[in-house]
Amino acid sequence: MTFELQHTDPRTNARAGWLTTDHGVVQTPIFMPVGTVGTVKAVHQRELTDDIHAQIILGNTYHLYLRPGLEVLERAGGLHRFNSFDRPMLTDSGGFQVFSLAGIRKIKEEGVEFRSHIDGSKHFFSPERVMDIERTIGADIVMAFDECPPGTADYDYAKKSLDLTHRWLDRCIARFDATEPKYGYRQSLFPIVQGCVYPDLRRRSAEYIASKEADGNAIGGLAVGEPVEKMYEMIELVNEILPRDKPRYLMGVGTPANILEAIERGVDMFDCVMPTRNGRNGMLFTKDGVMNMRNKKWEMDFSPIEADGASYVDTLYSKAYLRHLFHADELLALQIASIHNLAFYLWLVGEARQHIIAGDFGTWKPTMVKRVSTRL
Repeated sequence: MTFELQHTDPRTNARAGWLTTDHGVVQTPIFMPVGTVGTVKAVHQRELTDDIHAQIILGNTYHLYLRPGLEVLERAGGLHRFNSFDRPMLTDSGGFQVFSLAGIRKIKEEGVEFRSHIDGSKHFFSPERVMDIERTIGADIVMAFDECPPGTADYDYAKKSLDLTHRWLDRCIARFDATEPKYGYRQSLFPIVQGCVYPDLRRRSAEYIASKEADGNAIGGLAVGEPVEKMYEMIELVNEILPRDKPRYLMGVGTPANILEAIERGVDMFDCVMPTRNGRNGMLFTKDGVMNMRNKKWEMDFSPIEADGASYVDTLYSKAYLRHLFHADELLALQIASIHNLAFYLWLVGEARQHIIAGDFGTWKPTMVKRVSTRL
């Protein structure tokens, strides 16, 4: 994987670049739709590529390990062949999912013992095991196994957790370097900066991660309960340390406003379940604000979902029709909302990129943050 930085906004730290993998080129800043179990919920692969214009999607190691399982994925020739998505992919290490299983997992120096949320069966993830699993899944970019403490963790817990994450990172790197890709194309390993909301821990973690000289780096453990101002503060602090010539990936964030604020602070890559999860619950993100499509105010509104929207569904269907589908519990409602929201998120980062290249991101961004944060 290579990364070429093309432009930096003159007033901010916003960047535009090219990230090149064996499965294609990704223009940054970029949003990655989340395909947790090998599919982006309610969206066909054709819609991902042709309408949403997804350049890269994300899968999850924990979920894919449990279902369909490693034997199926390996016999299929990896996740790309299994789900017929021929563009770049990234896999989370599953750390966040494992650590969210409070009460049915045990953290040890060796790794984490946990029970499946599906059938209660017992499993064990070590850094080495996770690297082997991610080799089998076969994503272009794989994440190191880490512990993700809650945003409200006290300092002592956050420090111990960070130390463990760094030790696990060394083991991940050793295992990754000792193994080869399985399907004839290269993979890149991204370490993850942790440290909760404590500046000295975040600084130490960023310095440690930067010293590994990986192909790219991630910022984890944010948007997990801490105040949004703290999240922005930690992003700024970390990005002052992480290498300028490597892509920076902010994990699991967030709202359209969150993404614009993070781009301003030098982040290149994003993922979040919000556009699809919120969409399936009737919430649509648009250029002019957020709409709850279950509200009665849309009952007689026969105007397009979004007149100048980013997707074909925006002009094909009316607000009244989409509201009707939600109230009738029709599956088409979930599909329309998911396509719309994902297309909007990809449009938003694409617009940010164009304004970075034009040199006016710093003046465009405040107005856009206000617009996309409005409740309609």
